[in-house]
Formats: sequence, C-alpha cells, structure tokens
Amino acid sequence: MAVKLRLKRMGAKQRPSYRIVAADSRSPRDGRFIETVGTYNPITSPAEVHIDKEKAMKWLNNGAQPTDTVKNLLKQEGIMKEFAESKVKKGK
Repeated sequence: MAVKLRLKRMGAKQRPSYRIVAADSRSPRDGRFIETVGTYNPITSPAEVHIDKEKAMKWLNNGAQPTDTVKNLLKQEGIMKEFAESKVKKGK
C-alpha cells in the first residue's frame, strides 16, 4: 500500500481549510485516510500551519511520500530538514 501525506479539504464554500493526513494513494482526496498529521488554514494572514512533528516524522520514516504542497509546508516548519538529517545519521 502506497501512503501519501496530502491535504484533505474541509470548511465551507469559499472558506477552505485543510487537514494534513496520511492516506492510501488510491483513496479519493476527501475520502478515507489513516491518520491526521496536522492542519493548514490558508485564509488567515499569515496562513496557520499546525503539524504534529512526531507523527509526520513517523510517516516519513515509514516511506510516506508527501505531495508538493505538503512538502512545502513541512519545509516551512523545518520537518523536512530534520528528516534529511536523520537519514544522514542512519547512513553513518
């Protein structure tokens, strides 16, 4: 089963908010997911991003592939940098 970290759209019309979820890559965008990793609200200024670092790291270490948008959010929070450093440490 291929797992992706991606956005699940929530909120009303014209007022989107998103949950960052770990989901099977074959499931629909707003369909079934495995676990909620965080939230993203692009409407506020600046946009609010709340990510559970431990859950995100767990899924990345287990091979989950983040979508482009989620990867950018993880970079903003510094999680991708920490993930890359942990891979280097494991290699040594």
